Amino acid sequence: MTTPRIAVGPQSAPWAEEAVRRGGGEIVSVDDGPDGLVWIEFRAAQNLKKYLDAHPGIGWVQLPLAGVEDLFAAGVIDHGRTWTSAKGAYAEPVAEHALTLALAGLRVLPTRARARTWGTPAGISLFDRPVTIIGAGGITVALLALLKPFRTEVTVVRQRPHPLDGAWRTLGIDHLHEALTGALVVVLAPALTPRTHQMMARAEFDVMERDAWLVNVGRGGLVDTAALVDALRAKSIGGAALDVTDPEPLPKGHPLWSMKNCLITPHTSDTQEMIWPLLAARITENVRRLGANEEFIGLVDVQQGY
Repeated sequence: MTTPRIAVGPQSAPWAEEAVRRGGGEIVSVDDGPDGLVWIEFRAAQNLKKYLDAHPGIGWVQLPLAGVEDLFAAGVIDHGRTWTSAKGAYAEPVAEHALTLALAGLRVLPTRARARTWGTPAGISLFDRPVTIIGAGGITVALLALLKPFRTEVTVVRQRPHPLDGAWRTLGIDHLHEALTGALVVVLAPALTPRTHQMMARAEFDVMERDAWLVNVGRGGLVDTAALVDALRAKSIGGAALDVTDPEPLPKGHPLWSMKNCLITPHTSDTQEMIWPLLAARITENVRRLGANEEFIGLVDVQQGY
C-alpha cells in the first residue's frame, strides 16, 4: 500500500482535498510531480488540455463528468494517461429524475400544470406496461430498481446483448426498432458516441407507439431534434420529456417550448448540490484504489469514447 500524491485543479477545493485524504492520499502541488490529478472544473476542456500540456508527468486524471464526449472532441483524452470519469456516480438522482419525467408525461402533467380550467380527465398508468431503456450503465441499473414495484417488463438496449440483472430482455443496438415497438416509455441513457448520435430520428419515432413517451436523461445529441418536433406535431408519439436537448440550452422561442406534449427540465437531473457528495465518494475510492494498486472505478475506454 502506497500513499498516492494527488493534486487538485484547476484551483483548490477543500471538499475534494478532504476526499483525497479520506482515500489515503496526500495533497501536493501540481508542480511537485503528483501521481494523479483530481480535476473539478466541469465545462472548460481547453483549460484541462493546457493544464496537462504544462504537466506531462501526470499519469492519472479523475474527471468530474459522467459524459466525456466534449473532452474527446477537444482532443484532451488520449492514450498517454489513465482517465477515470464520474460515470455511474450520479446514477441514482438521474434515474429518479427519469422516472419522474416518465410519470409526469403519462399523467399529462405538462398540460395540467399549465391549465386554468378543469379540463378533461386523462392519464396512463405505468403499472404492468413495457418500458425500454437504451444504455446499460449505472443510470439503467438504478432505474431498473426503481421500476421494479411497477411490475414493468423492461427491455434494455446495449452495444452487446449481454443479460442485465432486473431486465426482462437485453437486445443489441442493431435491434433498436424491435425494442421500441410496443414500449410505453423509452428512456435514453447511453453515452453519446458517433454510433449513438441522433440514434432517435424519424425512422425510430415511426416505430414507437402512438401513446409512448420518450424520456431523455442522457445527452441532447442522442435525438434528432427536428424529427422529434415533427413527431410531436403529428402526435405520432405520446410525448417527450427532456432533461437534455440539442441545442442546449434550448433557445427561447424554440417550438418544443410551446408543445403541450413536451416537458422540458433544464439539465437538472443531477444538480451540483446533489453530485458533490457523490463525486467526493468516487474520488475517495479511486485514490484508495490507486494506493492499493487496484483497478479504478469509472475507467474511460479511450477506444470506445466513453
